[in-house]
Amino acid sequence: MSQELTSEQIQNILQGIRIPPQPQILVDLQMEQIMPDPDLNQISRLISQDVGLAGTILKVVNSPFYGLRNRITSVHQAVTLIGLNSVINIINGLSIKSQMSDETIINMNRFWDTANDIAQVAMSVAKQVGYPNPDMAYLLGLFHNCGIPLLMQRFDNYLQVMEESYAHPQLRVVDIENQQLNTNHAVIGYYTAKSWNLPKSLCDVIAEHHNATRYFCSEHQKDSDGKTLLAILKLAEHICGNYRILGRQREDLEWQNISAEVLTYLGLGEYDLEQMEANFAELGIGYQNYHL
Repeated sequence: MSQELTSEQIQNILQGIRIPPQPQILVDLQMEQIMPDPDLNQISRLISQDVGLAGTILKVVNSPFYGLRNRITSVHQAVTLIGLNSVINIINGLSIKSQMSDETIINMNRFWDTANDIAQVAMSVAKQVGYPNPDMAYLLGLFHNCGIPLLMQRFDNYLQVMEESYAHPQLRVVDIENQQLNTNHAVIGYYTAKSWNLPKSLCDVIAEHHNATRYFCSEHQKDSDGKTLLAILKLAEHICGNYRILGRQREDLEWQNISAEVLTYLGLGEYDLEQMEANFAELGIGYQNYHL
């Protein structure tokens, strides 16, 4: 998505899809984030004003991923523990959901569940492979498919299109969407992330996240931060059974094309993958816990 498009071209891509505005609480938190000395008390007060948001922050902090001995019961404790970046990442993920109608949210339960799981797994993988910014991996996991609920609102047949996309043995997921809808969830996700002022590198990975073959099966793509994030994301998607939950498929066709290259790039082997899958399965995450 490095090439700048005209306003008319962007409108054609969006096809009347409304990109939800950045929530005011996120704007306020980002303003606090850029201060030389962010005030955690003010941040905690902002979050506490939204009961649903405060509850979700506490739920995340008390999840098995953090492995805390004592249950955290205050927003201030949670913010102090996980840091401002993680708090903003969680809010980013929730904000898309808040823009959906009740009917859309109910129909997309499998999407919300897998987005949270992929975010947690991506952060864990990032830490394991020594990626220096695991919060960015978490945010990518939450946000990479944010175009899906927006397309679902726009097209009544989108779930069927998505399942057909994951089932095609040769074409990319986004190729089928482009053929049938003249747009795709990766490009919609890119413009959403961009409009919310998320980091450019993350926006670019969102745009490319179904183009992984070009990055890992080609000698022309040099190592980069974006390539590392993409590798972490594709591994997390596979571990979480994204192909089953969203695509309703028994085989991960996309992963089959890039698995060896992605694992090698991250310095991992098949044994490492098996161990990860087993560890996350114990937490209730993975394709082992989802049945077609």
